[in-house]
Formats: sequence, C-alpha cells, structure tokens
Amino acid sequence: MSPLPSARRRLLAALAALLTAGALTAPAGPARAADPLLSQGRPTTASSTENAGTPASDATDGNTGTRWSSAFADPQWIQVDLGATATVSRVSLTWEGAYARAYQVQTSTDGATWTTVFGTTTGDGGTDDLTVTGTGRYVRVYGTARATGYGYSLWEFQVYGTTGGGSGCDTATNAAQGRPATASSTENAGTPASAAVDGNPGTRWASVAADPQWLRVDLGSVRTVCRVVLTWEAAYARAYQIQTSTDGATWTTVHATTSGDGGTDTVTVSGSGRYVRVYGTARATGYGYSLWELVVNTTGGGTVPGGGPLGPNVLTFDPSMSAATIQAQLDAVFRTQESNQFGTERYALMFAPGDYSGINAQIGFYTSIMGLGRNPGDVRIHGDVTVDAGWFNGNATQNFWRSASNMRVYPSAGFTRWAVSQAAPFRRMDIQGDLNLAPNGYGWASGGYIADSRVTGVVQPYSQQQWYTRDSNVGGYLNAVWNVTNSGVVGAPATSFPNPPYTTLAQTPVSRDVPYLYLDGGTYQVFVPSTRTNAVGASWLGGATPGTSIPLSQFYVAKPGDSAATINAALAQGLNLLFTPGVYTVDQTIAVNRPGTVVLGIGYPTLVPQNGVVPMTVADVDGVRLAGLLFDAGAVNSPVLLQVGPAGSAARHAADPTSVQDVFFRIGGAHAGKATTSLVVNQDDALIDHIWAWRGDHGAGIGWTVNTADTGLIVNGDNVTALGLFVEHYQKHEVIWNGENGRTVFFQNELPYDPPNAAAWTNGSRVGYAAFKVADAVTSFEGWGMGSYCYFNVDPTIAAYHAFEAPTRAGVRFHDLLTVSLGGNGSITHVINDTGGPAQGTNTVPVNVVSYP
Repeated sequence: MSPLPSARRRLLAALAALLTAGALTAPAGPARAADPLLSQGRPTTASSTENAGTPASDATDGNTGTRWSSAFADPQWIQVDLGATATVSRVSLTWEGAYARAYQVQTSTDGATWTTVFGTTTGDGGTDDLTVTGTGRYVRVYGTARATGYGYSLWEFQVYGTTGGGSGCDTATNAAQGRPATASSTENAGTPASAAVDGNPGTRWASVAADPQWLRVDLGSVRTVCRVVLTWEAAYARAYQIQTSTDGATWTTVHATTSGDGGTDTVTVSGSGRYVRVYGTARATGYGYSLWELVVNTTGGGTVPGGGPLGPNVLTFDPSMSAATIQAQLDAVFRTQESNQFGTERYALMFAPGDYSGINAQIGFYTSIMGLGRNPGDVRIHGDVTVDAGWFNGNATQNFWRSASNMRVYPSAGFTRWAVSQAAPFRRMDIQGDLNLAPNGYGWASGGYIADSRVTGVVQPYSQQQWYTRDSNVGGYLNAVWNVTNSGVVGAPATSFPNPPYTTLAQTPVSRDVPYLYLDGGTYQVFVPSTRTNAVGASWLGGATPGTSIPLSQFYVAKPGDSAATINAALAQGLNLLFTPGVYTVDQTIAVNRPGTVVLGIGYPTLVPQNGVVPMTVADVDGVRLAGLLFDAGAVNSPVLLQVGPAGSAARHAADPTSVQDVFFRIGGAHAGKATTSLVVNQDDALIDHIWAWRGDHGAGIGWTVNTADTGLIVNGDNVTALGLFVEHYQKHEVIWNGENGRTVFFQNELPYDPPNAAAWTNGSRVGYAAFKVADAVTSFEGWGMGSYCYFNVDPTIAAYHAFEAPTRAGVRFHDLLTVSLGGNGSITHVINDTGGPAQGTNTVPVNVVSYP
C-alpha cells in the first residue's frame, strides 16, 4: 500500500492535535525550573524506516517539518543516545497522522536493558507532553500497537533533563575548546573564528570594522552554561551580549553590557543551549571586534577537548633541520622497527612542506611516513623512501604494516624500492623515476596496493606475486607474475590475463582517498577528499584534490591509555577521532553514530578488545570515514571486530557512502586472539578500500584451536564496492557476500595453512570452504582479478574442493580468476564451483579461469 499523500497526512496530524491537545499527559510534578532539551541533534536510530526520506534522525533535528516513520508492522522503536547518563524529567512526542495506540517510553544506561518510565494503551495522537522520572543514556519510544494501517511516525521526539553528577560550575573545563565556531565576518584569513576556541592565547578572531558582529560556538549538545570568559584583544566591545540557543536560530540573552572596558571579562551567567554567541553592538575602537579566547564553562561535568599535541611517537621534520639530524632520527626508528613484527612500538614520521636532500628513510613495521602538504608536490624528498627485506634474508613476504603517503620522491638511483606484502599502502605518492616492488636479490614478495599516485617511470613488480593499483598514472609495467590488476590507471597495460596476467578496468567505479593530515599556515587540518565516480588518474594532477578541510580542533586526539569511555564521550560531543600511534585496550564498544564522522589513525594505532567486546560499530548513517586502524583480536572471543551498520540496515547512502580504508584485522601473531568475524558490512553503498584481514599463521598464539576465526568479511549490504581485498587463513569461508549489486576489484587469499586433516575442515560433503562465497540467493555481483592459494603445511594431502563458490546465473559474473598450490602443499580441485582444473604440484603454476559463467 502506498503511504498517505503528504498533504492529507499533515491534515490528519493537525486535526488530531486540535482534538486531543493535552489529552495524553502524565500527571504533573512539582513546579521546577525547566530542564534543558537533551535530544536535539543527538545520534538517533530506529527499528526501521519507511523510506530514505524519513530517517530516525529527522525526529530529533529540531525541524517540525521533517519526520521519522517506520515500516507498517508491530512492534517498532526509535531511540536517542544522549551521550551521557541523564536524569530524564520530560518527554515530548509530536505525532504525525500515523500515531501509536499503545507505546512505552523507556530508558537504558547501556542500550540493551530497558526500564519503562511511561506506558499507555489509549494513545490518540497529537502531541504527548509527558512528565517522567528516570535515568539513562538512551531513551526509547517502543510502539506495540499502531492506530492506523501505516507505521509509526513522529515529527519530533524531544527529551528533557539534566546530565552529569552535580550542579556546580565546572570552571576547569572549557566546553568551547575545539568546538566548531563561526562568525559574522573575519578581518582576514589569519583571524578565523576557530582561533578564539583553539586554546591558544596567541591566536585570535577578528571581525571587519562594522556593527553589529558576532562569534558563536557549537557545544555539540545542549549544556547548562554557568560562566563565560572573554579575553579581548585591543579591539574590544563597548557594548555586547552573551546569548544561548538550542537551535542556532532563536537566541536568549544571558548577559549584556554597554560599558565594556576590554581586557578579560569573567561573566557568571545562567542559561542553557547548544550554541553560545557573543553579539557585539558597539565597538570601542575604529577596528572590528577581536577575541583571543572565548571560554564557556558548564555545569554537570566537563567536555572532552579537541585538538592538542600528537604525542611522543609522532616525529615531525621541517626543512630547517639538517639532513644529518633527520637521518639520525629516521635510523633510530628503523633500528627499533626493522624486525619488530609483533612489538607494541608505533611511529608516524611527518615531513612539513619543503625540500629535503640526502636522506634515506627506511620504513619498518608499524611506521608511516607522510608529507604534511596539501598535495604530494608540497613535500619533496631528494633521496629515498625504502622498504627492503634484509631482516628476513631477502624474503619480503612478511613485510607487513607500514605505509607511505603524500610526498614527491626524487630517488637517488633512479628508482624507489617498495618491497612489501600486505597492509602496506602507498598513497598519494609522486615517484620521479621507477618503482621497484621486489626486495634486493628478487626474493619472494606478496603485495600490494597503490592509490592516487604517479610513477613517472616504470612499475617493476619482478617477483611480486600480485598487486592492485587504482586511480593513478604510471609510465608502464615491466612484468606481471600471477595477478596484476589496475583500475582507473593511466599507462596501465590492456587486459591480457592470463598471458601476461594483467587485468585492467579503464575506470574505478567509485572511490575516494583517505583523509590525511596537512599543515595550513602552521595549523594542523585534516583533509577529507571527495568521492569520485568512474575515476581515471590521480586526483591531484589537474590541481588540488577536491574535498573539504576540518581543523584538528574538531578532532579528539586519542593517545594510548585513553579509555573507550572517554573516546565515546568525545564522539558524543560531535568530535571526530584521530588515533595517534600506539596500542589501545578497548573495554566497551566505540560507537560511531554521527553522520560524516572521521576516524583516522596514523602510525598503525592498534585496538585490542577486552572481554570479548565488539571494539567498534558504525551506525546506519551517511559519510563515516574509517582509515588507518589495526584491530587485533583479544584473548576472549569477539563476535565481530568492526561492524558497519546494524543488522537490518536499510537506508541508502550512494550520495555519501561510508568508507573503510587501510583498515586491518589480525587474529593471533602478537598474542592468542579470537574473533568469529573480523568485518561485517550491513550498510548499503559502503566502500571497502584496501583491507587485510589475517588469521595469523606465525608468531605467538597460533594454532587450529588457539587463534580461532571463522570469516574475515561478511557483506550484507547492497551496492557495496570492495577495492583491494586481502583476506587470509580463516577457518570457514574467508568472504561471504550476501548483498545485491556488489563489486570486488582484486582479491588475494591464502586458505588456512593449518587444518589438521580433511575431516576437521569439511563443509557438508565437501572438503574445505570456498575462499569467496557469493550467497545462493544473490542475483547480481561482479568480480575482477581474484586469486586464492593453498599451503596446507600440516596435512599436505588435503584437496580443497574449490576456491570460489557462486550461483550460476547471468547477473553473477567473474573475470580473471586463479588458484595456486604453493609448492605442492595440498591442492584445490576446482577454481569456481565445478569449473577449472586442479591447482597442484611443486611447480607452483596458477590455474586460470578467464570468465565465469
């Protein structure tokens, strides 16, 4: 059935409101001062949505012309996360024509166990203004009986109350620091609004020389404001007001003066709002208004500040430093990290814009080298950035977990050596010469990934088994071994798989590059590149990469030792996250709920779940960016290490997808770890751009019953694109693809090394599990450049039935598949379903299928 026409439904809502206004109101409590609105703009989720135009967030956006509506079934719910435990005193529900006959209002401290604070079976629509008594971080409306044949629909869901543990004024915490700030004007680019809330008394906001002018800050949620401190520059206000607002549109004056005298004004106020504004009406000088700092203090606990230092494991170099000084620091890090495969040390090496000569940056484990320019050409290395394999006798197959990004290199010998295997992205690099992907001596290597880069010379894989490059410009390829896949690469050879094994897509269907740090006039910003469709070539060759910048002050800069509770509090305030290098223990789920949140790691920050928690989840919202993280399973089994979208996610995100980029998963190696599934993608339209999910085959805590893990990746969302999937050694299907219209460009896999025998690794009547399984019900999927290898070193007699499994129908298509038996340690009988001959024997020769079906 089609929904009621909008005009008719609004008429019903209006009539219901006229007929029942005030009819459904819980008994009033004693007279008291009105508590602030806590729910507006907070993360909101629901059991379902009628369509993409009626999301849960519309019920808490403060706009009475937008609404949430559910599917046409019972029961349904909508819940809001207040960000912290609150004492809830009032809930106001503004129903659309599709209202609830029976429902409950519930609170919860954890989002799992609920307490009912109000219930009715005689709801009659309109506006329900309910006085309640309860506490919780989460508030839910739980509908059990609809009044119409449609779903449940709310124009507004408002929760009032107080947060925090007391009523005293917290003068130690500046609630404004690092929060988004805007102004009526700025004198010039050097005096932005953000400079007044950056915590730096040496930077300032200044307006144009006119009246009136204003500066406002968004605190992220409604707060009770008790004090404001204004530190004026010489251009101060003679007359001004301090104002608060819940919506940024309607303002309440909490302080006013017409006799300002500059200096520092410490003003005690009483008011509440998400926004605080200083509104100047008369200048004291001929210049504009200028503030060094705007400090806002609140009651009921402090806020988590944004911005700040990046910590001791971030080394920053600038062109004023001597080459000898820089080289000494680079060498010291490399000595620590060259063979430190499972250690806890982590480093980021950052180069400020300019020229550097005579250095060789050798990059070891858990080390990221990056330029701090807006574009790669802003940082110019006249020397070398090198990865080799001397530590492992010339074998590069364990050169994991390191990266290079955002710089131009003029290599000393005409080529850059980047001899890596998995989890070693090479992004936004401009190599003025050749790029050699093999170790010195041409030992084994098992990479690799390049994106948004240029190689003016030739890419030289030599002994590299496989490689994926996207959205780049190259001067050609020297050779290919088993699988070289390119998409959107200018200069890539045409498809000729399997002889030689090049697979080339002229364009990358959808892509974006990772967010990255850069310096803007000495201030850190994070640049967030725009999404590209049908991309060809590097994004920065025709001018600066399109996208937006976010000041570091809008990020919580996390450091090892920070609790998950603190990180969640920062997210709840509306901050983004920057994880600095180190190892983080995670004892509660880090919940990323706000649309557009950026979660960025530098220097391989590693998240280790405790007590079997799911370390991170993402809500079914637009545009979340996750990049540069390593999830390392803990000793107690986690069901999932990263979940993107809750089960049943149904909203569309094609215009602004969530992306998972350079995100890596590990079960075992550093310690005994367990996780049933590493990554679950429930969200539609998500972009997976370079992951390595690895059940360890060496290191500590390794064994068939020790580091247990079923599956690396499960995709349940529709229209999901995966670029560069590396998934290895899981004990059941390595990848399960349940969503429709999926795409995978490049897949590299090794089956588990260690099944004790065929009986221990049997799926029904067949030996083994397909590495990549497209679910039987899927009608549309396409994959390119996909390989799976076996190395059954515990029982070499094992013969896996096949590596790929998919329904045989026209809409499910594969291009350029291969299987390999590594040294004859076991075999794979078929490539896909019953097609393709056996991969077997000591010659390590691929078996290829060019197209299927």
